[in-house]
Amino acid sequence: MSPQPRSRVSQRIGAIAESATLAVDAKAKALKAAGRPVIGFGAGEPDFPTPDYIVEAAVQAARDPQNHRYSPAAGLPELRQAIAEKTLRDSGLEIESQQVLVTNGGKQAVYNTFAALLDPGDEVIVPTPYWTTYPESIRLAGGVPVDVFAGPENGYKVTIEQLDAAVTDRTKVLSFVSPSNPTGAVYTPEETAAIGRWAHDRGLWVVTDEIYEHLTYDGVPFTSIATAVPELADQVIILNGVAKTYAMTGWRVGWMAGPVDIIKAATNLQSHATSNVANVSQRAAMAAVSGPLDAVDEMKTAFDRRRKAMVAGLNAVPGFSCPTPAGAFYAYVDVRGALGGEHRTSAELAGHILEEAEVAVVPGEAFGPSGFLRLSYALGDDDLAEGVERIRALLSR
Repeated sequence: MSPQPRSRVSQRIGAIAESATLAVDAKAKALKAAGRPVIGFGAGEPDFPTPDYIVEAAVQAARDPQNHRYSPAAGLPELRQAIAEKTLRDSGLEIESQQVLVTNGGKQAVYNTFAALLDPGDEVIVPTPYWTTYPESIRLAGGVPVDVFAGPENGYKVTIEQLDAAVTDRTKVLSFVSPSNPTGAVYTPEETAAIGRWAHDRGLWVVTDEIYEHLTYDGVPFTSIATAVPELADQVIILNGVAKTYAMTGWRVGWMAGPVDIIKAATNLQSHATSNVANVSQRAAMAAVSGPLDAVDEMKTAFDRRRKAMVAGLNAVPGFSCPTPAGAFYAYVDVRGALGGEHRTSAELAGHILEEAEVAVVPGEAFGPSGFLRLSYALGDDDLAEGVERIRALLSR
């Protein structure tokens, strides 16, 4: 009797969905390379170059032979210390350098964190719409993501009542992202503190993603849940990186910061997975987190201008309703009024917009329920205006 055929790809990896945002971005770039005038609103990637002083630090680092060798898996000691100081400056939280693990981009920080925290069957409450990588990282760690959806009528922000309804005796972690990818929602200081106290009172870990901390608008403050609820200190992990703030998506430097035992466990994992982050990138990141925020403020001014233009343009599209985001660089559009007929889902609508208007957007299915589109406004003003006008013209026919 011949043996039963076995899957060539493991079930664990075969079950992972491709990153929808990167898939949309790749398709847009492929079409553009083929000569089609595609405008991409898919990837959350600033269109600015990395500031000169950061690039110069990398050039100098590349010439230094000490950066041509292995370095500690947890990160260069000088960078870990600089991140600790930056965390105090920006989040108001005092930590030691040994509480920091430098990772290959923010995604590795997410993966490391859930791998270090979760056992099979542990549940993670994930406010939805969520960043597309969160549920996959949770599942890879053996955990169970529990979606809690908050729509535009709630400002895309979950309530204590919703969290209460989702918690079970298997819940171990609450994921908290403010400012939010994909919605741009920002929790108020009061809302942040209330959610932090709720998690603390139930003995839950909080994994807080602060990568958009410098991108809030209209005077809306950024509030770190770790600072709003100091008693969370022993059960909170902060995720961050240089990608969004300093236009360094390609440099691949992120970090996680938290209790020493979790950081040590995640470091052990990373020592076997990737070892150290490239030293030249680490030196560039050190210049970024230790340097001034002038370039950041200039980019924020441009993002703010584009934010207002995009919201106005999208609200002129028949069937679209776009709340004004208070943070990050995304607009999350309610397109349920534009669905029906041949386009019953936001995924179908996004495909129609790409093929007919040559504009790439990410459907809501990548972040939770259908009925929404995410558009990044981290691209040039002219392309933004042209892309939104193409969508309006297409859907006005």
